[in-house]
Amino acid sequence: MRLSFRLLANPTAVGSTNGLKPAPLALLPPIPLYRRLLRAHRKYLDPQMRLLGDEYIKSEYRSHRNAENPLHIIGFLTEWQMYAQNIEGGSWKGEKIDKGKIDKMSDQQLGQLHELMQAIQKRAHEDGGEES
Repeated sequence: MRLSFRLLANPTAVGSTNGLKPAPLALLPPIPLYRRLLRAHRKYLDPQMRLLGDEYIKSEYRSHRNAENPLHIIGFLTEWQMYAQNIEGGSWKGEKIDKGKIDKMSDQQLGQLHELMQAIQKRAHEDGGEES
């Protein structure tokens, strides 16, 4: 994400995708949002989930570093900001992914989601096996 695109991330009115969720007040620029995400992980997640989440955030930011399309940049920042709000509000636990979002995912994204699901299930199995 080039510095020149930072102007695209100035505060704007962003509509809500769900009538039950409040609309974000302003779209944060990439670097402050990145810092907010890492702080939210540090504060609200346990160490293992934090490691997984931090690595994912870092890899996503690296892969979108040279994004040119303003719509992709705005979409990227919007989704990460909603994620940060969910983490900070505690509303992410037990929440299911919207079917519309799954339908829009590429094959690569679905593969990543499947790998994440497997890692979570493996971790839950290992944690359950240690307790018994």
